[in-house]
Amino acid sequence: MTAALRQLGRPYVWGGGSGAGPTGGGFDCSGLALHAWSRAGVALTHYTGSQFRQGRRVPFSRLRAGDLVFFGGGTGDPTHVGIYVKDGVMVHAPKTGDVVRMTNFAVSPYYRARYRGAVRPSPR
Repeated sequence: MTAALRQLGRPYVWGGGSGAGPTGGGFDCSGLALHAWSRAGVALTHYTGSQFRQGRRVPFSRLRAGDLVFFGGGTGDPTHVGIYVKDGVMVHAPKTGDVVRMTNFAVSPYYRARYRGAVRPSPR
């Protein structure tokens, strides 16, 4: 999670991010998650839907720093991922024109309504 927090303020770039850091000058949501977890020695894919299946599910009441929190997508794959910090707050790369930021998703009407669940990644 520390690796993700070091990226605060970096621009959102669709397809951006790798294990080595920002690509194209920034990160997209899944690229930020991939980068942060690569620093912990865990390889993730660069796709939110796949990341949703790369680890074990964690109930909201048991979230820990670093867990991946997912949003949107209806019944299909989630469309957004953030990295849990604490107290309902995540660090994430929200959208084009924005920057990597922290958001309290637990109290945000937008994110709370779209919350799909959380995953604690594990080595493959």
